Amino acid sequence: MDDGRFRTGDIGEIDADGFRKHTAPKTDLTKTASRKYVAPQQLEFEIQRDDLVEQAVVIGESKPYVTALIVPDWAAVTKQIPGRPEDLVKDARVIALIDHAVDAVNKRVGSWEAIKYFTLLPGAFTEEAGEITPTLKIKRKVVAQRYADDIDSMYSRKKPA
Repeated sequence: MDDGRFRTGDIGEIDADGFRKHTAPKTDLTKTASRKYVAPQQLEFEIQRDDLVEQAVVIGESKPYVTALIVPDWAAVTKQIPGRPEDLVKDARVIALIDHAVDAVNKRVGSWEAIKYFTLLPGAFTEEAGEITPTLKIKRKVVAQRYADDIDSMYSRKKPA
């Protein structure tokens, strides 16, 4: 206890009714190059609420803006747009479907935490590949190394306004 409050190390807020809303553990925050803090897990959760998204990993540590690697729910996507995931990751129609989910999240967050670009991936992150833990937590360093080219390409684009 510190000054009548529990010191949990978590980030959150108290709503108008006095209820505490948990955002993220303080250790899970990402600091962008502009020194703004972002809670990647919260953004990932929000994106994954869309029926067409299976997994998302938000990137932003020491970067000028926030981006994401997104694995669509290919079973749901291919009901609307037939094809193989390997071919559909660059399909403008699929990108537009996922862009809708990203835009919905971006409308609810601050400009510094809005996802500026995303890259679609053809397959899910797996424990076997060492990308997630047995409890399904993303191994961010592994993902960053494995998808470094995809991540770099999102940051080599012209910076968004």
